[in-house]
Amino acid sequence: MATSQHIKDILTLLPDSPGVYQYFDKEGTIIYVGKAKNLKRRVSSYFNKQHDDAPKTRVLVRNIVDIKYIVVGTEEDALHLENSLIKKYRPRYNVLLKDDKTYPWICVTKENYPRVFLTRRVERGSGAKYYGPYAHTHIAKTVLELLHDLYPLRTCRLALTPDAVAAKRYKVCLQYHIKRCRGCCEARISVEEYGRYIESVKHILNGNTGKLSEMLITEMQELASQLRFEEAQVVKERYDLVERYRAKSVVVSSVINNVDVFSYEEDESAAFVNFMHVKGGSIVQSVTIEYRKKLDETAAEILALAIAELRMRFDSSSREIIVPFAPEVTFEQLHITVPERGDKRKLLDISLQNVKQYKLDRLKQAEKLNPQQRATRILTQVQKDFRLKELPVHIECFDNSNTQGTNAVAACVVFKMAKPSKKDYRHFNIKTVEGPDDYASMREIVYRRYSRLLAEQQPLPQLIVVDGGKGQLSAAMSSLEVLGLRGKVAIIGIAERLEEIYFPDDSTPLYIDKNSESLRLIQHLRDEAHRFGITHHRNKRSKAQVTSALDNIKGIGETTRDALLRHFKSVKRIREASFDELSALIGASKAQKIVDALRQDN
Repeated sequence: MATSQHIKDILTLLPDSPGVYQYFDKEGTIIYVGKAKNLKRRVSSYFNKQHDDAPKTRVLVRNIVDIKYIVVGTEEDALHLENSLIKKYRPRYNVLLKDDKTYPWICVTKENYPRVFLTRRVERGSGAKYYGPYAHTHIAKTVLELLHDLYPLRTCRLALTPDAVAAKRYKVCLQYHIKRCRGCCEARISVEEYGRYIESVKHILNGNTGKLSEMLITEMQELASQLRFEEAQVVKERYDLVERYRAKSVVVSSVINNVDVFSYEEDESAAFVNFMHVKGGSIVQSVTIEYRKKLDETAAEILALAIAELRMRFDSSSREIIVPFAPEVTFEQLHITVPERGDKRKLLDISLQNVKQYKLDRLKQAEKLNPQQRATRILTQVQKDFRLKELPVHIECFDNSNTQGTNAVAACVVFKMAKPSKKDYRHFNIKTVEGPDDYASMREIVYRRYSRLLAEQQPLPQLIVVDGGKGQLSAAMSSLEVLGLRGKVAIIGIAERLEEIYFPDDSTPLYIDKNSESLRLIQHLRDEAHRFGITHHRNKRSKAQVTSALDNIKGIGETTRDALLRHFKSVKRIREASFDELSALIGASKAQKIVDALRQDN
């Protein structure tokens, strides 16, 4: 599509400066916001390239009818402005933050007797101090419960100004009587003593639990030296609570302090970024956010956007960030570390573990709501791993079974959308093969199966799986070639010993990761074919063993045989039955033939 003259005129005027550009459609709606270190170079690149390998970008360019831009001082300023504009206008083609919810904070108010409570509203300018945000409400509530267990903090919302307290406007409540509050409303505790509680609370919320523990030990020892043992015991109980809380924290390294950690994971449609804040050697915050991709955004672009968003949202003042790779933007006054080993690498690994788990949880949640989504994902992976032309919605697997060349049978199991379709399972009695010849048996059953499907004009599978290595695969391929199906239906063999996957005309097997869902599906097919074949083989062998003794008796037909087996249940019981019992059931003449034949066998 040719670029309009209006766009060409704008491109000639663009400056070589950092800034943010906005694309508008014919309705005057912002459809994309982007940042650039060099506006002229970045914006012009959209219109000077064909974008053959980026169809979404090609569609975006086709819809642009106007461009506006804002010049800023640095690339980092451009990133922050871009982030703000995306959140404000939510353009159609921009990567969008999916989870833009308000996270819980713990607030410590600025009052004579400060309150400590949970909130989702951060009111700047009130003088209150906010700690968080916390990824989950239950985590924030757990911390809040610890604080109230440690210290008798007031929970009421009374305005305890000096005048109100002096005028005795309020009376103590139940919290005072159950020793959960020291009676702030009647000034039964001084502002200075209550303030010491609040300072300790702030230490915990800042992650400085080590320093708080030291303070509590010192206080406990002083009280004990003054023989104030009951008070020392109260302080000891607080110390134990703090230590238990510290034990639950993830301690990384005492030398790592005030650092932000970011990790990245993605799939075809979304990107996930985990943020962790480390203070005093412990992880005190962790949250993962999800971005929905719209164009062909790079990982470096999305990571830069997430760093700006999360540091602003969590009001981070850290001067160092740890990342798995360099973001697209260079942040001023911020040291970026991409660790390869050591404590910082371990910290990054923890973050990576969190972001991968978040991605997996989202996937499981989506697949629980839509089971077919999971099947499609697995089959897409099978298609990729085995280099198939089509999505293998319909897969069939073959297995042979015989006992020293006798009672040779085979089984074909059918999976549709990665699940067994048992009504389509088929058994085969081998007809043309003498002796234990697995290759010839495989040729026969594959030929019989697909010659029949072709004759009945039934749909063919997208993938055939043969239980066995190169030999069985070659035998199956020869039958497909006779039927004219070579190259039309994909076929592989799976060797049981090392789980190698064999392809036609390729002697080198493929080894797939043992934890791969593709391999697990093929193993499930193979095991199901083996189970189904063995069951049929056992039934046939058992039937042959049970009926052979009666089938060879001259004058005893199928009807008589079935009547005897229904009544006596087994050949052994027929042999042990008296002549009178047999005569009563089938008559004297036939009873005598049965007695003579079975006694002769013994």
